[in-house]
Amino acid sequence: MNQPTQYPLRGAMFIVLAGMAFAAANAITWTVTYKMGFKPQSDAFWQYAIAMLFSLPFIFRQGLASMKTKHPILHGLRILLSVLGVQAFTQAFAAGLAPWHVVALVMTSPFFVMIGAALFLRERVTANRWFAACLGFAGAMILLRPWEGVLTLATLYPIAAAICWGGASLITKRLTADEPQTAITMWLLVLIAPVNGLFSLQAGFEVPTGSILALLILGGVIMYAAQHFLTLAYASADAGFVQPFDDLKLFSNILVSWLVLNFAPEGSYWLGILLILAGSLYLLWSERQRQTAIVPA
Repeated sequence: MNQPTQYPLRGAMFIVLAGMAFAAANAITWTVTYKMGFKPQSDAFWQYAIAMLFSLPFIFRQGLASMKTKHPILHGLRILLSVLGVQAFTQAFAAGLAPWHVVALVMTSPFFVMIGAALFLRERVTANRWFAACLGFAGAMILLRPWEGVLTLATLYPIAAAICWGGASLITKRLTADEPQTAITMWLLVLIAPVNGLFSLQAGFEVPTGSILALLILGGVIMYAAQHFLTLAYASADAGFVQPFDDLKLFSNILVSWLVLNFAPEGSYWLGILLILAGSLYLLWSERQRQTAIVPA
């Protein structure tokens, strides 16, 4: 008999801590790439290479045999989309876009997942999903401001990351139908750093030294802590309970951007942020209500 999770508040606390850690890692990425001029492609490689070092005990414990799969093409496409998302995400920081701005735009990813599920997985899109998507995209438009004629590549990078990570999520959803979770995790852990390395080689591979190396190591440690906090969160409470707290990472990024990097949203940007957050929270709430309604009494 499965033991139900007993610590929902602990789960919420851990996922908020994960969001704070990710925000700190984002500030480091912005500093290393934009302020210190380290190539974003190399930053992405070293970031995941350092994180992979912390994952070596798990990789050795599972062994490469655990990567045996019936869907190598799907795994490969998922890795490619994940890496393209990472590259676009890092490029946004390198272009000088504030971490809060990047994260707010990336939070449109669930809406791209919804649209992709309707197009490719033939899932029915209900009215509440369309309403949530409209809220999210309205918020994104306020942050992008295309009507001002100042739409830049920097602001499009996070949208590209959201689309790529949304596609990776759809493939993950497909793979979970008949692939063990261990295989899905192992493919990502083993291949994401080498594939990021190919992008770094193409852009001119850089080896970090001095303060850049120190910051990258610090960022790797923080990323590992963030992933560990996520694991503790989902081990402590149901995913449906902790997921809304994950959206608080946006405010963690706003706080870090303001305190550390002297960036803060102004004026109507707050409206865009709140619309994206409202769309995401409404989608989570309505999906939970729908699932509760179809559970047999």
